[in-house]
Amino acid sequence: MNQLRILVVDDDIALCELVRAALELEGLEVDEAHHVVEAEKIVMDRVPDAIVLDIGLPGIDGLFYCARLRENPLTRHIPIIAISGSENVGERSIAAGANAFVHKPFDPLELLTLIERTLGVTPLERAFGPGVSHETAHANATELGRLLEVGRRRHELLDRAYRETLAAIATSLEMRGLETSAHTERVTAYAMRLTVEVAPALSDDSSLEWGFLFHDIGNIGVPDRILLKRGSLKTEDWKCLREHTTIGERLLQHVPLLAGEGLQVVRSHHERWDGSGYPDGTAGEKTSIGARIFAVADALDAMTDRRPYRRPLRWDAALGRIRKGAGSHFDPDVVDGLLACEPDLIAIRKRFSGTTTDDLREPESEHDDVAATGHTWPGSQTRSPEPTRLGLARLAAALD
Repeated sequence: MNQLRILVVDDDIALCELVRAALELEGLEVDEAHHVVEAEKIVMDRVPDAIVLDIGLPGIDGLFYCARLRENPLTRHIPIIAISGSENVGERSIAAGANAFVHKPFDPLELLTLIERTLGVTPLERAFGPGVSHETAHANATELGRLLEVGRRRHELLDRAYRETLAAIATSLEMRGLETSAHTERVTAYAMRLTVEVAPALSDDSSLEWGFLFHDIGNIGVPDRILLKRGSLKTEDWKCLREHTTIGERLLQHVPLLAGEGLQVVRSHHERWDGSGYPDGTAGEKTSIGARIFAVADALDAMTDRRPYRRPLRWDAALGRIRKGAGSHFDPDVVDGLLACEPDLIAIRKRFSGTTTDDLREPESEHDDVAATGHTWPGSQTRSPEPTRLGLARLAAALD
């Protein structure tokens, strides 16, 4: 049998080495690429037998490249195993043309078995099958043990990170007696879906989803008289309320799972595209992309969610106000992404609330919007800024 050749495309060099060790254990030839342009050059030079493709690649993301491979007659039928740190991109990977999806962190031997089954090869036959000498089988078993030990250490680190994060949450909830709500889960789901639409490369940043979940954890440092007040807030009260972003950052800054884009979300989710937000007043792309994504998701949920002190907006009315806020409150590209994945967001809302969009009513007054989010949403502007295009076309041009 000719030696099978596998192309591994991932910007994580350590992960590439781990996968290479597992694949070479079976006598598979391995090529590595750390971004799409490099992968494309390798594919055009010699078409591989299978591709392991990371979704969260820098620049041109794996979803786009997977679809492009399926459009090319030379690569249309190559088995593609998509990998990602986010489970949210699994279905989209399959829709883009991947044969299978594996969630990080994974057992490298499970990946090897999946690849060989996809190629129609009996898994691990070359390493431990008939005809393999005792010496070779012993050496392979030693290498197998090493790989399992690496995997065990990775899982221990992940487990430790989870425990430290949960400890921080438990401490916070004990301090204030706060409870989670459907809002937190729903807005996190909105934001993760928006991330896949607008910036798929972020999907591999495991800290991002935690940042979405804990975006308002800093409210534990805000006095109840301010946090639970139903009327208008005084200037000094607003100043105190706005400190929840930096309080949350300080609380989570030493939690490993938040080390990355997630901590930026906690600090910067109230920044605005025009620089009029807080706590830093950053404008445009100076605010992290995760925070810009969450700002839109949070606004959508705040305006459409029923609260004790005001009625919700209808879904289409909320979208209209977000569109009018593009270029002032919100990143225009994120707003474009919101509109592009609207059906999925509606499905998320129904899943978490059990309601339809027809059940959502207009608020009685503009004051209700202020109560919902601390801002007057741009519902009275006379024209909406012209939307900007998503960067997908610019990324596609890099391969043409």
